[in-house]
Amino acid sequence: MHNNKQQEAPLSALIIGAGFGGTGLAIRLDKVGISDFLILEKAGDVGGTWRDNSYPGAACDVPSHLYSFSFEPRAEWSSRYSPQAEIHDYIRHCARKYHLYPRIKFDTEVSQARFDEDTGLWHVTTTDGREYQARALITACGQLNRPIYPSIPGLDSFNGEAFHSARWRHDIDLQDKQVAVIGTGASAIQFVPQIAPKVSKLMLFQRSAPYVIAKSDRRYGKREQALLRRFPTLQKLSRSGHYLTHEMRALAFISFPSLMKMMEGSFRKHLEKGVSNPQKRAQLVPDYPMGCKRMLISNDFFPAVDRDNVELITTGIDAITPDGIQTDDGQEHRADVLIFGTGFAATDFLAPMTIQGRGGHDLNEAWQAGAEAYKGISVSGFPNLFMLYGPNTNLGHSSIIYMLESQFNYVISCLQTLARRGLRFIDVKPEVQTAFNTLIQDDISTTIWSRGCNSWYQTAEGKQTNNWPGYTFNYRRLTRTPELNDYECAR
Repeated sequence: MHNNKQQEAPLSALIIGAGFGGTGLAIRLDKVGISDFLILEKAGDVGGTWRDNSYPGAACDVPSHLYSFSFEPRAEWSSRYSPQAEIHDYIRHCARKYHLYPRIKFDTEVSQARFDEDTGLWHVTTTDGREYQARALITACGQLNRPIYPSIPGLDSFNGEAFHSARWRHDIDLQDKQVAVIGTGASAIQFVPQIAPKVSKLMLFQRSAPYVIAKSDRRYGKREQALLRRFPTLQKLSRSGHYLTHEMRALAFISFPSLMKMMEGSFRKHLEKGVSNPQKRAQLVPDYPMGCKRMLISNDFFPAVDRDNVELITTGIDAITPDGIQTDDGQEHRADVLIFGTGFAATDFLAPMTIQGRGGHDLNEAWQAGAEAYKGISVSGFPNLFMLYGPNTNLGHSSIIYMLESQFNYVISCLQTLARRGLRFIDVKPEVQTAFNTLIQDDISTTIWSRGCNSWYQTAEGKQTNNWPGYTFNYRRLTRTPELNDYECAR
């Protein structure tokens, strides 16, 4: 039996998750002298989505020099867009360099967190029965951490091997197998080109065609890496250049959606160059405006689909059978292995944890109509709870690390304010949160994401809960310092 009373004094901060958000905040907390924190991580290592998604071809679609911490630049990136193993290694390097490992409890999953209004403390319980107390609770769970399996009849009846791309089975040899892949999203466009040459037949089930554009990738040579190491300013210039280029893309997403029409031409050229089969080419043209779903970058997806051993199937799936997949037209497609490239439960923030705020109020109930938070960080009725990568802070055009670093600044300021003023808690006022989110939804309604397509950016009811409808420099300005008038402050 674990002793539930093992902790003497409450922590200043308890962080859930050891991905980019949790490790980055922990490093920054240490730097400002808030060192009595603990990270609880449900898996056995740091890395978050970059630990979980180890499928063949996994890589980032934001340039490495921008997709890294500003306080920990790396000159050794092998290419402009880093592969998964390098990014995972980078997060591990940060955790080692800044001595985080002793302050991370691995294989520790949070089941519930309850706020005690009298003491101003969060009581956090893990699935193995341990309890921790902390002045502030910071969730750094990410938006892409819970794989979605499609609700198709007969899902459990399949006799072969079946797995999700985010839980890749490296022990299964796909050589000369008949493989069925369900989904053509961001993961599938990376792993399909890797497995297509190995398998005897690949059946790619596509519900909705993605917009795939060319990836301006290239290797960094040894000489270039040495120059970046020797002259850190060059790395800063590279980072700034990537930042400006990506921020300009936001013009098309946010301010002038009509600009997307110009980009459609580059998509069509890329498609024509990559796919010679006219039938497949027609199937790969999306039926929705460019940009309203996540745009993807790849140089090898279209040529992979063009292969003779790849069949692109756009007929709806009726059921999964013991031997394969049956489509709506009554045809059965026999398969040895089934791979789900069906994405994540991105709008179910913080599930499956139970979070109880003031008066025992449950966060899942507060979010029944779709998740929302003030600046994507604070939720009214849940004092001293701060979210990293919370509602409406995802991006369609730039690096989430930049958004996270803006949130680090804000959370640290809130924690310093709590300590300096001797406050029991701060709780964002409900009218402040409502006004902020009304503005967010108004802003989103004029963006490309509201141009008539269903995507993982929105709930089933159509509420846009994921994306930030503005420029990242605006978000940084908004999160520079907390306005205490926005919060109820209790001593």
